[in-house]
Amino acid sequence: MVVGERVVVKWLTPPAPFPQPAPDVFAHLTSAGFTATATPYASVSRRGADGTEVLVALVTAYLPEARDGWEWCVDEAAAGRTGFAADLGVLAAGLHAAMATPSPTFPDPVRHAVPVPAPAKGSWWLRADEALREALALTGGEDGDWLAERSGALRAGLAPLAAPAGAGAETAGTPLIRVHGDLHVGQVLRWRDGYAVIDFDGNPTVTGADPFQPAARDLAQLTTSLEHVGQVAIRRRDAPGPMIAEWAATARAVLQEAYLERLTALGHAALLDRSLLGAFEIEQECRELVYAARHLPRWRYAPMGVLRSQYP
Repeated sequence: MVVGERVVVKWLTPPAPFPQPAPDVFAHLTSAGFTATATPYASVSRRGADGTEVLVALVTAYLPEARDGWEWCVDEAAAGRTGFAADLGVLAAGLHAAMATPSPTFPDPVRHAVPVPAPAKGSWWLRADEALREALALTGGEDGDWLAERSGALRAGLAPLAAPAGAGAETAGTPLIRVHGDLHVGQVLRWRDGYAVIDFDGNPTVTGADPFQPAARDLAQLTTSLEHVGQVAIRRRDAPGPMIAEWAATARAVLQEAYLERLTALGHAALLDRSLLGAFEIEQECRELVYAARHLPRWRYAPMGVLRSQYP
């Protein structure tokens, strides 16, 4: 609810039991001086008769003329413009650098993955493999048949998440930070004064995951969402497929280059383990299929369109 074009009250229906990530993340980002978000003003909670505290609402600043990425970014795709991608890369890098800055809320903001003895497979691979299994089980019809035929190739693409000890991924002590957890273009508002990232509530298709994850997970989801924007532009704006394929490839490259350049300038280049990007992107497409099956069936066309282009 927008109140007087001054504040936005986001009601949680139903109220969510604590712990919830958003209040702590807002407190941390405020301490770290991160301003590329809707300024957080308050969280509202209540305690039930059983003593359980639940989060009722979040109150943030109202951003004039704001549009989310499923609007403004689709416009960019349909027009073939990619200049915005550098801004997104800078925004994501600034967010991750802020997450890696100590604060009273997160005094130890950077951790490292615990080595997994070979040949055991760590939690990242298990989480991704579970997403693939769910996608295979929940995706029916022709899409399901197509997915099943390529399940071996998709699972092979997850291999960097299960590298043997000393060879990379979780076993190499990859830096971990509190990631956004659901960083796609729909969480990036373009408003009168620039861009703002919102909604720090985590990924709706993941439960019980450690909030400390590789920065590559956020970056992979953000770049994957550009591919989904392209699919939306094809479906809803009649954009030509070959043009969109070129647009998506360019936008992804520009975003990732700007992200790494800005992260390096901020002194946090070590946060990004680029070897994980491809595997996290596959996991994200699987999660998009799971989300479509459980909540929004008409969305299936977007992740399937991306996968069909990548695994012809």
